[in-house]
Amino acid sequence: MKNTAILIIAILSISTIVKAQSSEQKYLIKVQTLDSTIETLYGVISGEKGQERDWELFRYLFHPDAKLIPTGKNQAGEIGATFMTPDAYITRAGKMLVETGFFEKEIHRSVDTFGTITQIFSTYNSYNSESMDKPFARGINSIQLLNDGKRWWIINIYWMQESPENPIPEKYLPKK
Repeated sequence: MKNTAILIIAILSISTIVKAQSSEQKYLIKVQTLDSTIETLYGVISGEKGQERDWELFRYLFHPDAKLIPTGKNQAGEIGATFMTPDAYITRAGKMLVETGFFEKEIHRSVDTFGTITQIFSTYNSYNSESMDKPFARGINSIQLLNDGKRWWIINIYWMQESPENPIPEKYLPKK
């Protein structure tokens, strides 16, 4: 009985390692540059109504301790932030993204790097379909990343949607 339990644990451990190596081989190219990492981030959450998202790839983008942090006014009008893991984000938003369709497109980016850390202010437009002309929302993603010498890791995404009280400053919009 004891040997059987040890064997089962060993098989499960090997299966987890093989799956991690498989993800590494499949997705490593997508996190080699800042551009590829950000393009993958926007691409993996975007899709037409009914289109499933690649949540395995989504999870792969993030450091194990990463957070996704939307901020803004709640229903009571108080400003706050919600802290989520990538899995909590999938639970909270995943179904809605598929049921309504959702595309987030980067329209401007400012980048600051020091050593192995990078901070990106990424201005976005949100659409329910790629065929929409006008976005239903826009805002700024503040994305913090780490380069460990092998790949880029998203550490945090902290975002705020534009509102009448807080329009996006000109310096974060495309040049006309």
